[in-house]
This record gives sequence, C-alpha cells and structure tokens, in this order.
Amino acid sequence: MATGFYNVPKAVNEPVKSYAPNSPERNELLATYKKMYNETVDIPFYINGKEIRTGNTVSIHPPHDHKHTVGNYHLAEKVHIEDAVTTALDARKKWAATPWQDRAAIFLKCAELLVGPYRARLNAATMIAQSKNVFQAEIDAACELIDFFRFNVEFMTEIYANQPISSSGIWNRMEYRALEGFVYAITPFNFTSIAGNLPAAPAMMGNVVVWKPARTQVYSAQIIMELFKEAGLPDGVINMITGNSATITEVLLDSKHFSGIHFTGSTGVFNSFWEQIGKNVNQGKYISYPRIVGETGGKDFVWMHPSANAKQVATALTRGSFEYQGQKCSAASRAYIPKSKWNDVKTHLQADLQSMKMGSPEDT
Repeated sequence: MATGFYNVPKAVNEPVKSYAPNSPERNELLATYKKMYNETVDIPFYINGKEIRTGNTVSIHPPHDHKHTVGNYHLAEKVHIEDAVTTALDARKKWAATPWQDRAAIFLKCAELLVGPYRARLNAATMIAQSKNVFQAEIDAACELIDFFRFNVEFMTEIYANQPISSSGIWNRMEYRALEGFVYAITPFNFTSIAGNLPAAPAMMGNVVVWKPARTQVYSAQIIMELFKEAGLPDGVINMITGNSATITEVLLDSKHFSGIHFTGSTGVFNSFWEQIGKNVNQGKYISYPRIVGETGGKDFVWMHPSANAKQVATALTRGSFEYQGQKCSAASRAYIPKSKWNDVKTHLQADLQSMKMGSPEDT
C-alpha cells in the first residue's frame, strides 16, 4: 500500500536532434534505416501480449518506392476481434486497480526507452513505411510521442488533484475510475505519435484498449507495441488488431462492453461512428454511455499582414503546406495575401517550390 503523496518528474519537451552530416544520431539512423529497409518483416497482431499470425497477409510497400516490399502484416478475423475484447475485459479489473503511480511509471519508462534504444528504430520505420523525411520523423515519432508520455503523466496528476470543495464539517472527495468496458482506439497513418498516444492515454488512466492502427502505419505500430511490452505494460491492457476496418468497427461497436472511442481521422468517418453509437445507445445496447473523443481535419490558413516580411511568409507557406506532402491536419491550405505584397511572396514561393525534390527519405 502506498503511503506517500508522489510528485511526478516535471515534464519537459524532448529536444529535437539535428541529424547534421556525420553526427552520431544521423549515422545511427542511416544504419538502422538501411538495415530495416533491406529486411523482410512479418508483422503479427497482438492479443493478450501474444503475437498472432493468420497467414492471411497484406504486403507493405514504401510510398516512395512501390516496387520494394519491406514485409507483410497479418489480418485478423472476427473471432480474433472478439478475443481481443474478452482479453481486454479480463485484464480490466487488475489494471484498473493498479495504483496510478505504477501505471505512470510504465509510461515514463516508455518515454525513456524511446529517448534511447527505440528512437532510431521508430524513426526509421516511420521514414520507410510512411515516407517521412528525417526531420518529420524526428519531431513526430520520437519527440512528440516522448512528450505525450511525459506530459500525460503530469496531466493525469492534475486531473486526480481536481477535487470538489468542502464545507464545514464535510470532506468531499472524488475518485476517478476507469470506464466499465473497453476503449476502441483508431489511429491515423500520418502521425506515429498519435498512433501511440491514442491507446496509451486511456490506458494510463486505468482503461483497457483495443487498438486498430491505420494499415499504412502498421510497421511503426508494431514497434510501439514492443515498446509498451518492454516498458512493463501488462498483457491484455492494449491489444492491437489489424484487419478489415469495417469488420473490426462493426464487432467492437456492437459489443455491450464498448465504453469509449478515441479517434483521429476524417470527419466523415467520425460522423459515421457517432451516428452508429447513437443508434446503439437508443437501443439500450451498452452497459454505460460511451465516451466519444475524436479529432478530425480542418482548413488552416495563413494571414499576411502588410508589414510582414515576404520571404518569411513564403517560407511559412512552403513548409506549412508541403512538409510531409501536406498530409497533416495542420497543413496550410489557403492564404490571405495583400495585393501589394503578392508579387514578392510569389517570387520567393516559386523559388522554394523549384528547390524541392522527390525521392527517398534516406536522402534527407
């Protein structure tokens, strides 16, 4: 039994490495990239900590080299999806009763492992199978996911510390319990950090999770599962399922133990989930009201003030619009430029665009 009030380590942002020519981090990452690129991986899905392979596979090809095959991943069938739910529910009681500081320690360990031995592997997998350049992989797969682990632990303590006021002679207290069933985490292809965070955040709060990564992010998702396991996450707390999206969603949303969804993706898909969950609630299908948490796309704009520097604005437009081929919810998709400044901005913008090249992330 814990007999102390614990202060978690102060969360700080993970420094972004430069990957300058001949730097240790660049040499390590390039060596890891080449090794992984020339290997053939056979990626299972994970139920109760076990690797499951069905023999029904889909091949993985880098977006920047469609003719190259880096491996394949296995597709789950309906029985496996149902097993993932059963496994999660079996793990729920013990995990929900695990002291918060012990849960926090696991995810702080995830952060430290990612700072160290997992950094090059997760960055390389993100570069190979998601075609991010070294900078985009570093700020996403490494730094942002490390920050998620660290800051979420700090945010968890802030939530637990949020207590009701008490009046004279009365001590009001509140305990934050895990949900009654499982959380369905659905993650996108374009951010490895979000792929790790969406199952990890509810798990940190004592919930159990069935996680479906995007089919084009499975390579780095496997490494995240290995990271969770090495950090000490108990089997069954997070179960990763790969397969037909419609089948997985149908089975999970149909379960009476479905208690929440954690989603990043398109507005249309999220709306369809919301609609189906609402219908199921009206039919009395669930044992509790599911929590629905989602992040969808937006239309980001750049607004130029007449006093702004044209070259700086052009740089902001170029990077904001075309980094990672614009495949970000934060990508700039429109700009408002004063007529008096447009010719200068356009000149710099055209020069920037002409300097861009297509090719392998290894070249960056």
